[in-house]
Amino acid sequence: MFSTLRNRFGIPGVISVIALVFAMFGGAYAASNSSGGGKATASAKGKQGPRGKTGKTGPAGPAGPTGPAGPAGPAGAKGDAGAPGTNGTNGTNGTNGTSVVASSVVEGGLNCEGRGGSKFVTGATTTFACNGKEGTGGGGGGWSKTLPPGETETGVWRLISNGEAEQFVPVSFPVPLSSADAEDITYNGISSTSPPTANCPGSPEEPLAEPGFLCVYQAGFSSTFAGIPIAAYKPVLTGEEAGVSTGGTLLYFEGADATKRSSGSFAITAPEPAP
Repeated sequence: MFSTLRNRFGIPGVISVIALVFAMFGGAYAASNSSGGGKATASAKGKQGPRGKTGKTGPAGPAGPTGPAGPAGPAGAKGDAGAPGTNGTNGTNGTNGTSVVASSVVEGGLNCEGRGGSKFVTGATTTFACNGKEGTGGGGGGWSKTLPPGETETGVWRLISNGEAEQFVPVSFPVPLSSADAEDITYNGISSTSPPTANCPGSPEEPLAEPGFLCVYQAGFSSTFAGIPIAAYKPVLTGEEAGVSTGGTLLYFEGADATKRSSGSFAITAPEPAP
């Protein structure tokens, strides 16, 4: 039998079986010899005693590591409006602009096709506002391209001698005469020492002329020189022809040597139609 167990379980297995048998017999013997004299089993179990009191809470352990962040919560309700902010500071003043300088453009000049108008200059920029072209029909009520009958225009002149005994000073008319009116103009020279005449009732400060007259007023001159124009001549290419052209005339002086000078004003009035 021993050989059978050895062949089946091996030596370690046989030793384990023998140990188990002895343990069982020893437990049974102890139970049968207990002090109570009664019969007892090795598997009998006593009743559970009452539960003891809970002990005092000990000190808290150290805090654990921070856990991962939770998901974002829903958006909160809109808050109340904040208080109004304070006013901002004033900006700096801008730079001054460029002024516009206006002047007149006379009729018959180079600009505005001779119609006249106004010139406006702003810095390096020049602009012209020209009068419109003369319309057809209508008639009356306004100046045409030539000096109307009975109307007067005025101007000034100055002589500074160039050392010649005879000298001409050009005078231009702001508004030209018609060819017929230019042929009918009569010249009168008025010295500052002579009184006005019926045809030239003005003065150097306020030149006047009756219709059909060119009145030249002398205001001042150097000593030993009369300073008054002797005659008026048309500007022609050859020779000399007394009178005026449609756009002006040449005032003629004699005895104007290198030390002489003179100045004054003029008025010319277009002839009126014959009655």
